[in-house]
Amino acid sequence: MDTAIARPELLLVADAVAREKNIDREEVLEAMEQAIQKAGRAKYGHEKDIRATIDRKTGDVRLSRWTEIVEAVENEETQMSAQDGQKLFPDKAIGDFVVDPLPPIDFGRIAAQTAKQVIVQRVREYERKRQYEEFKDRVGEIINGTVKRTEYGNLMVELGKAEALLRRDELIPRESFRNGDRVRAYIYDVREEPRGPQIFLSRTHPGFLAKLFAQEVPEIYDGIIEIKAVSRDPGSRAKMAVISRDSSIDPVGACVGMRGSRVQAVVQELQGEKIDIIPWSPQAATFVVNALAPAEVTKVVLDEEAGRVEVVVPDEQLSLAIGRRGQNVRLASQLTRWDIDILTEAEESERRQEEFRRRSGLFVEALDVDDMIAGLLVTEGFNTVEELAFTPAEEVAAIEGFDDSVAEELIRRAEAFLTRRDTELTDKRIELGVSEDIAAFETFTPAMLVALGEKGVKTLDDLGDLASDELIEIVGPEQMDEDTANAVIMAARAHWFDDEAAGESAAGESESAPAEETGHD
Repeated sequence: MDTAIARPELLLVADAVAREKNIDREEVLEAMEQAIQKAGRAKYGHEKDIRATIDRKTGDVRLSRWTEIVEAVENEETQMSAQDGQKLFPDKAIGDFVVDPLPPIDFGRIAAQTAKQVIVQRVREYERKRQYEEFKDRVGEIINGTVKRTEYGNLMVELGKAEALLRRDELIPRESFRNGDRVRAYIYDVREEPRGPQIFLSRTHPGFLAKLFAQEVPEIYDGIIEIKAVSRDPGSRAKMAVISRDSSIDPVGACVGMRGSRVQAVVQELQGEKIDIIPWSPQAATFVVNALAPAEVTKVVLDEEAGRVEVVVPDEQLSLAIGRRGQNVRLASQLTRWDIDILTEAEESERRQEEFRRRSGLFVEALDVDDMIAGLLVTEGFNTVEELAFTPAEEVAAIEGFDDSVAEELIRRAEAFLTRRDTELTDKRIELGVSEDIAAFETFTPAMLVALGEKGVKTLDDLGDLASDELIEIVGPEQMDEDTANAVIMAARAHWFDDEAAGESAAGESESAPAEETGHD
């Protein structure tokens, strides 16, 4: 008996919806099948496996109940035991389905409404999926749209069939848009969320400025000029670092354009944002100097480990280097990814003199010499008494004004000072109760051992209980790195594992002893 019901109008509806929503016809028909299937389960039982199919050529609708043949039945509504299946359907094996045709259902008002909701929901899901697939690979592009509506200051922007969000904090300060206005923005993220895929736009993102220049400067679009870094204070000022792959082309001049035509086109789009275009350099010091333009720089000192750079500028250039509210140095720091400290020449000179006085005073006190000899040592680059003590006498004697006898005497005094200091520190370490086990670590100097004792780290257990950052904080980051700290702590914990192994061995012996005695009996 043919239980199909001809509904050719379903195919016409599917075609119309597919064209209108710009989604695949097959997906619309699958949504219709699910709607009919849901209505069928409402009539024959929600717990049953009811399936619907629509013939893709004729529109015939067939409804059927599916029962799986299994070894052990867990759900009688959707499964049949292999024993029963063998009796009723000899040609069926475990894992096969028995398909029973069902009479077509007559859609009532409620069933029709339910089916409509299912179809609308599925079509919406397919639409969102298509939207996500369309835009997920367009992150980093500039797109034009129309403001559809405003929600709490956030703009909903219509992008053809899709809708994007331009949040208030992604708008340039003081700019406003009304419904129907055209807006150009940068796609910085596309992600799937519970309510559907969301497209996020921005007009403050550094990538927006970079893409605007790519549209205005053919050399950037062609890859001859590369934008290496961008930092922005949206609506106020920006810095952009560029480099040319062709030595005959000036990257800054190309971006500025004839009489500033190219840069002005970008400035107008960004509501008058001033743009400093600077040449990028692989040399960090040169790049930092360029980034601080228009200020002049007289000296740069890099600390690569800390990621900091100290910049010295003439006294009259300080305000220009820092900029209004620190804007210039902040943008330069973001552009170069270095923390920048700015000093005037006067401040740098005063600090250098103070450092000279401090080091000279250290040698005067430790070696019992006059200021002139101490000053000569500092001038030659000696920073600590240890450096002097471990320097060959002939190198010290080579200092202008010194001879072999002076050099030998200075080194003797330096060694004597270090011996006295280490003795005092060792006595203090013993007084603090720091164990010899910890003192045996070659990594620790006498000063480090005293610092550990003052913090209550006196035994291997105390040391083993520390985290690496805690140990580094106690002894000083300049004295120990993280790898060394971890190695020291693991070495301090080694006896824990030895104790555990010894305990397990003793327990094993005590368990085996009675068994041996029983064997003798």
